[in-house]
Amino acid sequence: MSIRLGDIAPDFTAATTQGTIHFHDWIGEDWAMLMSHPADFTPVCTTELGYVASIRTEFDRRHVKVISLSVDSLESHDRWARDIEDTHGFPLNYPLIADPKAEIARLYDMIHPNADSLLTVRSVFIIGPDKCIKASLTYPVNTGRNFDEILRLIDSLQLTGDFDVATPVNWRPGDDVIIAPTLSDAHARRLFPEGWTMLVKPYIRIVQQPVRDT
Repeated sequence: MSIRLGDIAPDFTAATTQGTIHFHDWIGEDWAMLMSHPADFTPVCTTELGYVASIRTEFDRRHVKVISLSVDSLESHDRWARDIEDTHGFPLNYPLIADPKAEIARLYDMIHPNADSLLTVRSVFIIGPDKCIKASLTYPVNTGRNFDEILRLIDSLQLTGDFDVATPVNWRPGDDVIIAPTLSDAHARRLFPEGWTMLVKPYIRIVQQPVRDT
């Protein structure tokens, strides 16, 4: 099954380290980041889970619920959680889904047979309150993810979802943004009455970043 941007995130019921969840109900009115890990007790995965635990408040501030998955048992997850706390000093403070039959992994196309027929690749799905897929990333099993960049991605998704703007290359929160190319100049003047500056070409209309309500 191929999951594309804008698709409804497949719903499921699963056992996790924080109890059984019904995924869409668990998301509620928030955002969610669903990420997969190749296997328990693998070194790169341990560093990722520990780091995300250490910056959990950054996701909370953005109203993003974090949840992870690997194709291992709940018992294995509970033992691995102790290693994560021992190595990083932070408890596993978000749910880890047990998916020993790889049912959810296949539902989300997290297993790529040309890479490995059993282990999940490092997938990330950012899901909005409407339960639609807003962004997805896929990393190979031996490359750890940059969760600071994923937070930047979430900031852009939330900003551009609230306003008719796009974020340019290397954008960081607070930087100038681009008026969405779908807006005519006449419509843009109503939304941005103070005007804009052009980056040489008239279709690159630069404005100060709007302020989101948090």
